[in-house]
Amino acid sequence: MDQYLVFGNPIAQSKSPLIHSMFAQQTGQELQYARMLAVKEDFIEHLETFFSNPLAQGCNITAPFKELAAQWVDELSSGAQLAGAINTIKRQPNGRFFGETTDGPGLVQDLLRLGIALKNKRILLLGAGGAARGVLKPLLSEEPSLLLVANRTAEKAQVLASLLPSEILEGCGFDALTSYTQPFDLIINSTSASLSGDLPAIADSVIAASDCVYDMSYSDKPTVFMQHASLLGVENVYDGLGMLVGQAAESFILWRGVRPLVEPVIQSLRANL
Repeated sequence: MDQYLVFGNPIAQSKSPLIHSMFAQQTGQELQYARMLAVKEDFIEHLETFFSNPLAQGCNITAPFKELAAQWVDELSSGAQLAGAINTIKRQPNGRFFGETTDGPGLVQDLLRLGIALKNKRILLLGAGGAARGVLKPLLSEEPSLLLVANRTAEKAQVLASLLPSEILEGCGFDALTSYTQPFDLIINSTSASLSGDLPAIADSVIAASDCVYDMSYSDKPTVFMQHASLLGVENVYDGLGMLVGQAAESFILWRGVRPLVEPVIQSLRANL
């Protein structure tokens, strides 16, 4: 039976084995999917040991190994080259290894699933770290009227925006957001603030004027950022559980050539958070 794996540290909390088992059952695919704890010093050794099994067809990679994995593979997608990191490896028929980042497509697919329009819209992306870098190109491909990357450190946001030269892509510091007089249709929080119960340091007026807020984090209740946006009167607030399932679906498609249904998987995970 074809073998798949997710590497990470920590990894016990990973929902990937459950998600992919539901995808496999749904689509009639026979495969096994496990999880593997590693440390940076032995990650490559574990990766090579896994792929020494001819039945090993692919794997997912989560923090903190995404950059190391990108250096190990033979070939990167254009999106992975930009991100400098990957979350998916596929063994190709010629024996070479292909690296992809499915976070961006997973985010876009989830936004569209939720009925959030992106074309000709003003999008604010909070944060300029790896999470933001991984979703930049897919968001830009949806042709918004503006994609503004904002970060506590303005220079980091500007450097990120410069990676994809475009008239509609800009970067600034959090403190400069109030100078944008037109409201944002969608605010996406890619910072890790929600994981520690904190809020990105942006003005309430920026959030309050938005139609929709999406936090890449998720938990068994609305994140602090979602709760704050709701209190400020934002009607449409969403977490990143659908993005988690969406990025897994993109990996599954890459490996198996079939698109699974994400909605029943999202509902199942939501009911068990």
